Amino acid sequence: NLENGDKPLRATLKGAKQIGFTVVSISVSLIAAFIPLLFMGGIVGRLFREFSVTLAFAIGVSTVVSLSVTPMICAYFVKAAPSRDATWLDRRVEGVLSRMIAFYDRTLVFMLENRAMAMVAFIATIVLTVSLYIKTPKGYFPQDDTGLIFGGTQASTDISFEAMAQIQQKAMDIVLSDPAVAGLGSSVGASAFNASVNRGRLFISLKPLNERNNVSTQAVVARLRARLNGIPGIRVFMVPAQDLRVGGRQSDSQYQFTLWSSDIDQLQAWVPRVVDQVKTVAGVVDVTTDREQGGLQANVSIDRKAAARLGVRIQDIDNALNNAFSQRQISTIYGLRNQYRVILEVDRKYQRDPTDLSQVYVSGAGNTQVPLSTVAKVERGIAPLVVNHQGQFPSVTITYNIAPDTTIEQVTAALAQAVAELHVPDVIHADFSGDVQAYKQTVSAQPLLLLAALIAVYIVLGVLYESLAHPLTIISTLPSAGLGALLALQVSGTELTVIAFIGIILLIGIVKKNGIMMVDFALDGERRRGLSPMQAIHEACLERFRPILMTTLAAMLGAVPLVIAAGPGSELRRPLGITIIGGLLVSQMLTLYTTPVIYLLLDRLHRKLGGAAPSFIRRRPSPSHVQPAE
Repeated sequence: NLENGDKPLRATLKGAKQIGFTVVSISVSLIAAFIPLLFMGGIVGRLFREFSVTLAFAIGVSTVVSLSVTPMICAYFVKAAPSRDATWLDRRVEGVLSRMIAFYDRTLVFMLENRAMAMVAFIATIVLTVSLYIKTPKGYFPQDDTGLIFGGTQASTDISFEAMAQIQQKAMDIVLSDPAVAGLGSSVGASAFNASVNRGRLFISLKPLNERNNVSTQAVVARLRARLNGIPGIRVFMVPAQDLRVGGRQSDSQYQFTLWSSDIDQLQAWVPRVVDQVKTVAGVVDVTTDREQGGLQANVSIDRKAAARLGVRIQDIDNALNNAFSQRQISTIYGLRNQYRVILEVDRKYQRDPTDLSQVYVSGAGNTQVPLSTVAKVERGIAPLVVNHQGQFPSVTITYNIAPDTTIEQVTAALAQAVAELHVPDVIHADFSGDVQAYKQTVSAQPLLLLAALIAVYIVLGVLYESLAHPLTIISTLPSAGLGALLALQVSGTELTVIAFIGIILLIGIVKKNGIMMVDFALDGERRRGLSPMQAIHEACLERFRPILMTTLAAMLGAVPLVIAAGPGSELRRPLGITIIGGLLVSQMLTLYTTPVIYLLLDRLHRKLGGAAPSFIRRRPSPSHVQPAE
């Protein structure tokens, strides 16, 4: 407007009037794309909910600023139009843009005259997008490098606490000898972390990434696993800690598969077969279970007749065993600074074997001391150390890790197929749990979320434009964005994770601004100046080429730091940048040609179905062909 001779204030008012509805359309439709995400459940829904609310408020505030503060700044600080030839940089940039617009004009005229070619490209885009979505490896959350490793140790079920502590010390020495390890914490025995004595925990802290030669946590785990497997009598499992992890009971590996049944005997019989089958699945490592069978047990069977004859009460037998072995607290000694608990037990050398029970005496008739072996018989047996439950049913959880260069989607499908081939009885139920269960729920919800977002955008645009056809023109820009995002994920070797899916949802709002800019300008030309649809959309494409190019480049450059950034947490953000850059790049090339063609086809279809033009539109005679713009 300044170039046309208007004063700054007049140019600002006219410019704000020209783009005001466009800004509102882009902002409201972008907010509408995130409305369905507010109703998503689970931890992924929590992520989407905060992301959606934050983005909606940011867009709302920026819209107000764009329609008020920005025009004020333009009116009072932009006194003249920027020169196109004042400096060598101005001349270079203007020359490049002029050639780009001239080339776009020629190719656009060709595409408008050969609309079938554009429709073939559009249909091919949709087919390729669907095909790539099916073929792209799905994931849950990217594996981020937090510098922390959770480890679990498991020994034989009949091991003692002292022996477990000694064998775990060997594992600790190997871990501490690794040059990437900064510190180590360890615990052994039954606790909040461990259900039984034969298990332990390791908490491994790594040095910063630049101090370990940029060796990833996954590589450190693989290196330690090879050395720890050589320790006899103990198995060590390690899981790189993640900032985002979902559900499941405490386990030695990251992924979980649970078997549960009301028949515990059937469950115990089938678990070893399922574990052996899981170990054969390609890409599965560190397979273990929380099943602790084979624990040693001593059963004291009382001869009640002999006890009655000798005057020994059952309570006296219980008291004698408790006093000898249960570490009964009988007193507390209070000092000046501390207090000390007095524990009653037999000497440690009489706690090593069930035969030591023969040294226990119980009170009989007349305060006589009767050997326990006279009134009871000790029988050795085995029993589970722990029985876990899922709900009210006994359960066994099989845990496993995924080998590098293997996706969770591949392993999940292969594991489900392998278990199905065993033909497990119907009384035993098998379910994925933890991360895998949440992943499956997320993948199944993705198509519905995309559909809901598209419907919300269509409804909002239909209300804004008072049309059923033109919102479809704007939405037609989205398949190319999906194609670009999926191609970028394929080229970079990145999985379609929850973070990448957030990027695709965000693309719905960003990419459709191309269509809104074109359609809004074209409708304005039809309604106010009486241009034909061909003239209106052709002029709209050329006039809005620079704003479309500028906004696309700005969004792409804004996403570049997400891709090239390094340091803690960068792995979580990188898929977001990859999808945004890929989607914008491909959509920029395709929508500049397909959107005008679809606009014309839908306009013709709208009129054939009885949609007449408003009375205020004054038509000019349509030319026989489109003339290239100056």
